Amino acid sequence: MKVAITAQGDNLASNVDLRFGRCRYFILVDTDSDEVKALDNTDSANLAGGAGIQAAELVANSGAGVLITGHCGPKAFRTLNAAGVKVVIGAEGTVEQALESFKRGELKSAAAPDVRGHW
Repeated sequence: MKVAITAQGDNLASNVDLRFGRCRYFILVDTDSDEVKALDNTDSANLAGGAGIQAAELVANSGAGVLITGHCGPKAFRTLNAAGVKVVIGAEGTVEQALESFKRGELKSAAAPDVRGHW
């Protein structure tokens, strides 16, 4: 399974970015092969509007089945759900810590966004 995690930097030691649409990177981890890849989200982060939707499309196109982040707004949440990507909110610490928390079942899929748009 591929998991995308919002990050402030381009590796597992980076802090989780609490913002979804305007995060600097997504760290894509294949939990079967342990392959790690950084996806640059600069284009979405710099948009005046629609950052969440464009970032959601980037995550969906990466093949990720799960997104781990701090918070997610309504438009991005709907876009991710429509693409079949489960959204996990409430992550903090480093990307590696968030991934391990998810693997241990401490972070669960969200049923709804946790912030209003333009957070």
